[in-house]
Amino acid sequence: MSQQTTPQQTATPAKKAAAKVIITCAVTGGIHTPTMSDALPYRPQDIAEQAIAAAEAGAAILHLHARDPEDGRPTPDPAVFMQFLPRIKQATDAVVNITTGGGLNMTVEQRLAAPLQARPEMCSLNMGSMNFGIYPLADRYKSWKFDWEEPYLRGTDDFIFRNTFRDIERILKMLGEEHGTRFEHECYDVGHLYNVAHFVDRGLLKPPFFIQMIFGILGGIGADPDNLSFMKRTADKLFGDDYRWSVLAAGRHQIPFATQAAMLGGSVRVGLEDSLYIGKGKLAASNAEQVAKIRRILEELGLDIATPAEAREMLALKGGDRVGF
Repeated sequence: MSQQTTPQQTATPAKKAAAKVIITCAVTGGIHTPTMSDALPYRPQDIAEQAIAAAEAGAAILHLHARDPEDGRPTPDPAVFMQFLPRIKQATDAVVNITTGGGLNMTVEQRLAAPLQARPEMCSLNMGSMNFGIYPLADRYKSWKFDWEEPYLRGTDDFIFRNTFRDIERILKMLGEEHGTRFEHECYDVGHLYNVAHFVDRGLLKPPFFIQMIFGILGGIGADPDNLSFMKRTADKLFGDDYRWSVLAAGRHQIPFATQAAMLGGSVRVGLEDSLYIGKGKLAASNAEQVAKIRRILEELGLDIATPAEAREMLALKGGDRVGF
């Protein structure tokens, strides 16, 4: 437990709805490219339609990146975000969670441009610098829809995803302190949990924390069930009752790891950012299809799915009426 937890930082809200599972849907991301799946949305209209459908299928949180409408490459351009954010807000009550990770090779300034304008309820926040290797994906394809895709993937054998302590502090202050945004703390390895605890000890983070444990990215912790248990035990030791946790796993590990996490009391993340598939060898038709599948599994296990309003209460969010879009 962090040493600076105070009596006012009560964990009561986190305990109150312990049985509720928050489903996050990561709609498009910055990893997969258009060649890999026709279902991967990159035009603003398609991102909006798939996000809305995912919310209707049961996602309480929508994790969003933007893409160039012409060729699908990740873009930090706030103008592109603003082509789909208002439409999503108008059509659904789901929590909008905007990336601060962006896409490969974006500067921190670029990654912050859209969140600072949109001032969302939530943003993702990567909790450490790391090797981030997606270059093996390039070997699966012989031809490409767009010229940028193959070099974008292959270049990650010499890529460091920058998230320094100074970067993280800057994001916490600019979005958290100034705009009331809270965070999905993306932890790709055990050390990233300790980085969260470091900022708790410095008084820059207040509970309840939302920890997203990530498995199966080359450069991060592997998709081994023992690793999930170890990450959970470590988070329990560091944060006690002051946190909520969720799991995402890349590719074929997506649904098994989400199911295991929910059975251990956690929440889940699915979506085409993390996996393009709905089953062995079968591409998903949409984000909503993945949401519907994990919801069906969770409900058959007797678990309750959190509504957007319940997710807001569980994570102490500021509300959709206080955003900038």
